[in-house]
Amino acid sequence: MILPIVGYGDPVLRKVSEAISPEYPQLKALIADMYNTMYNAYGVGLAAPQIGLAIRLFVIDTEPFADGDVIDSAEREQLKGFKKTFINAVLLNEEGEEWGFNEGCLSIPDVREDVYRKERITIEYYDENFVKKTEVYDGLIARVIQHEYDHIEGILFTDKIAMLKRTLLKKKLQNIMDGKARPDYRMRFYNKKGR
Repeated sequence: MILPIVGYGDPVLRKVSEAISPEYPQLKALIADMYNTMYNAYGVGLAAPQIGLAIRLFVIDTEPFADGDVIDSAEREQLKGFKKTFINAVLLNEEGEEWGFNEGCLSIPDVREDVYRKERITIEYYDENFVKKTEVYDGLIARVIQHEYDHIEGILFTDKIAMLKRTLLKKKLQNIMDGKARPDYRMRFYNKKGR
């Protein structure tokens, strides 16, 4: 099932999400729905708050980045095969140089800005079978994880850009809240009448 994506301004996007247990109702179906929703919107990641659930769950599939021109062949192969579910994730460490990349977000359509993040992360999480893992990632994979992890912490990529740029985006963000954005996927807008 393809779910509507929650738009900028909805309070659920600002909540620190709660951990879940293996008994969370319909978890396998929810994960499948999140992948379907992400693919339908041509995304590379989707966090549960983006579908209105303040739980510590996000899914990632970086395959679309594998076609990019700015990556080497080794990273291209990593990106092609990287599809994972993260449950109750905890970011243990971020290290290395900060580097910029033009990020966007399915909850903030038609807004893209350069965001600076550390190049390497260590993350602890449970997979879809509730097997605990601790792994290290770098490059674009680390960046996508950091972006989705921010969602379960109530942080948006727009929080990480300069105040001047945020001020310049104010009208666009208000339009998203008011339902005036027109992405080619289903959304639920916070201020839209009859939403």
